[in-house]
Amino acid sequence: MMMGMAAIGSQAQDQRPNILLILADDLGYSDLGCYGSEIQTPNLDRLASEGMRFNRFYNCGRSCPTRASLLTGLYPHQAGIGRMTFDQQLPGYRGTMTHNGVTIAEVLRENGYATGMIGKWHVAETPLREDQRDWLNHQVFYDPFTKLEDYPVNRGFENHYGTIYGVVDYYDPFSLVDGETPIKEVPKDYYSTIALTDSAVQYVRRYADDERPFFMYLSYHSPHWPLMAPERYIKKYENTYKKGWQAIREERFARMQQLGIFGDATDYLSARQSKKEWDTNPDAEWDARAMAVHAAMIDCMDEQIGRVLAELERTGQLDNTLILFMSDNGCSPEVCMNFEQGENDRPDMTRDGRQMVYPKNKEVMPGPETTYASLGPEWANVANTPFRFWKAKMYEGGICTPMIAHWPKGIKTPAGSITDAPCHVIDVMATCLDLTGADYPTQYKGNDIIPFQGVSMNPIFKKGKRKGHDYIGFEHFREKALISADGWKLIQAGDKKPWELYNLNEDRSEQHDVSAQYPKRLKKMLKQYTQWANSTMVEPAPK
Repeated sequence: MMMGMAAIGSQAQDQRPNILLILADDLGYSDLGCYGSEIQTPNLDRLASEGMRFNRFYNCGRSCPTRASLLTGLYPHQAGIGRMTFDQQLPGYRGTMTHNGVTIAEVLRENGYATGMIGKWHVAETPLREDQRDWLNHQVFYDPFTKLEDYPVNRGFENHYGTIYGVVDYYDPFSLVDGETPIKEVPKDYYSTIALTDSAVQYVRRYADDERPFFMYLSYHSPHWPLMAPERYIKKYENTYKKGWQAIREERFARMQQLGIFGDATDYLSARQSKKEWDTNPDAEWDARAMAVHAAMIDCMDEQIGRVLAELERTGQLDNTLILFMSDNGCSPEVCMNFEQGENDRPDMTRDGRQMVYPKNKEVMPGPETTYASLGPEWANVANTPFRFWKAKMYEGGICTPMIAHWPKGIKTPAGSITDAPCHVIDVMATCLDLTGADYPTQYKGNDIIPFQGVSMNPIFKKGKRKGHDYIGFEHFREKALISADGWKLIQAGDKKPWELYNLNEDRSEQHDVSAQYPKRLKKMLKQYTQWANSTMVEPAPK
């Protein structure tokens, strides 16, 4: 049993909200209609119009650190994944989510909640095998995919259907499991986003007959590369992106202004980060297709989220379900490249022996299972409109992403409101504790538990604002940042780069480095960053 956790009576249980946490993968700041996109996302737009949007919601810059932080309420180094899922023999860089923290599922399950997860895990060590490529290609089979003690069903979730690894073939994903049981084959018409939703709908249906409230974590792979989507979704966007990067980016920002995402601000659109011009782009046809597939993956995900919402409505559970939708980091700038032998997550053929092409020279079109393609920096810059940079960077384009909250029974701010209250994924644990009355343990299964780091978002749901963090810290592969409560941001893009300073209240897109004008503030924030790093297990990890 979890020490320090109070039992909650059935009357209180009946009143506590269900919690549905939906996580997209590599979704950019402007990739939803309700944040300015041309991509059709009517279901998420509905949640935004009935609930509220956050314009300053932060993650940890990359998939596995964000996921570990989100699940535990700890900063990623405290949660054991300061980098990726490989053990670098330092406390903050073990590559596996720590057992000196508890997951939201572990806390809520001990406090009378049904708990379930669907989708991508990616918070457990994934050591390489000598025949890793054959394993990824479904030519050999080994079980388990990581230590069983680190599977979702052994970290608080009563059920899990999804993948243990991060990157997947959407049509035949590697490391697919149901609980602890590996799923060795999938139907011919399988597509990850739809299959995950099939399970999510089943879970919702089952929860309707359970006396307990539920916590469900729905973690989609979409729209992470490889760019794969059924042709019927791609066709909707086959002509949309032929006008090119800059035109789409400017149109997105114009819609952002109409939607009031940044209030009255009109100058937040940063300069493009590529010198390539669309009119002289020899790969324009390929690039337009790539973005069409990205859009199709998001369109499909939104459609599937609509199925989950419909089942919540049908079973009478929607009004008292807090839905939080977010992304693990900004859109990725990764470019098409040939796989390297021994890469932990990249196959080179399908199960039936068809060759997979990594189109370094854009020689095959993205979309089908046999093409492992990615967007590249130009479209990532568009997806992260109006910000600079992208995934793995600590600039806003990497760490600030959409967040939608929907809870008819509990959100008291006007429908469709937008808050500029700064929040972070560590706040989700604190919010769940606040709304459910659950106690956070000091010990769990014989392990001392690190105190959670977040602050509840419930006051924002009620009043649109709160007293938040004194500051929020970031570090990933020696990219560093600190954001203060009064809206200033310190950032260093690598150990050998100078520290930069931005006033986010006036310069959300970090266009004007004012470090030279404010040396005292720079010095103060450097001291705060050092204090934060020393307290959260940040170290110079091995290169």
